[in-house]
Amino acid sequence: MTKFALTSLVLLAIAPFAAADIVYEGKWGTQGTGEGQFDHPWDVEAAVGGRVFVTDRSNHRVQYFTATGSYRGRWGTFGSGRGMFRSPAGLGLSGTYVYVADTFNHRLQYFDKSGSYVGTWGSFGTGPGQFTRPLGAAFGGNYVYVADAGNHRLQYFNASGSLLGSWGEFGTGNGQFNTPLGVAVAGNGNVYVTDSGNHRVQYFTATGSFRGTWGAAGTGDGQFRTPGGVSVAPGGRVFVVDTENHRVQYFTAAGSFLGKWGSRGPADGQFNYPVGVCATTWLPGDTAHLRVYVADSNNNRIQYFKEVEPAVFPASVGRVKALFR
Repeated sequence: MTKFALTSLVLLAIAPFAAADIVYEGKWGTQGTGEGQFDHPWDVEAAVGGRVFVTDRSNHRVQYFTATGSYRGRWGTFGSGRGMFRSPAGLGLSGTYVYVADTFNHRLQYFDKSGSYVGTWGSFGTGPGQFTRPLGAAFGGNYVYVADAGNHRLQYFNASGSLLGSWGEFGTGNGQFNTPLGVAVAGNGNVYVTDSGNHRVQYFTATGSFRGTWGAAGTGDGQFRTPGGVSVAPGGRVFVVDTENHRVQYFTAAGSFLGKWGSRGPADGQFNYPVGVCATTWLPGDTAHLRVYVADSNNNRIQYFKEVEPAVFPASVGRVKALFR
């Protein structure tokens, strides 16, 4: 037997078991206005050390929890004053602050991680630094990115709100948008945007130079129906909430399809118009394994999933070893 043929047999024996699985782990939340309850949660983000923040959109507030959902606190009420919200949407976390897209107040507010108000910027309009229904927010590379949905563009700022630049306009071409919704920043600085109305994901350099795109309207692997939130996991995999297909899909950094899970329903592991996602290894006592949080909006809950190693089949391993005898 040639060396090439032997190598091929080894790969065939191992390949079906090479990928880890993502499985349901837990959930929290019911519909309501009380502590730990939600009215259409929109986005979810996890901080280093395990604190999890959720924008509770129709309750006009932010709530935060332990890594497994024990209630720890909240802030915000309906209104337009400092620390008040009108349908908050995207979240962005830095090491110090929580940035919140305050959608129908057409602004970005930021707080410390206990909810104390720090500052705000933006007003309704189409000019530089203004917003029309901002839906997404993310922090990365010392920039705050905002998906300015109604203006079909991305704007980015320094940590205290000074405008640094923007890109995008309405359209279907590369670098154009139709209601950008989610935004996430990879470790290498690339910026991923769910171009919701165009049913695709686009990604860019940190300052907006187009790098690539994937997706189309549909229900197949790698297709979307109104994609929502996006998150880049440590290591570079990109997780995308496929909102109207009631599932999560994940990809390589360049958009090659890797896997998916979910269907419509109220059961564990099912979704009803999910929107936000956070893929993280920032868990207390465990930095090796991936956990994925999903804001399951119409089920008024947060679900979380874990990555597990694939099953090992000793008989298969034995056959591979036998080839080398």
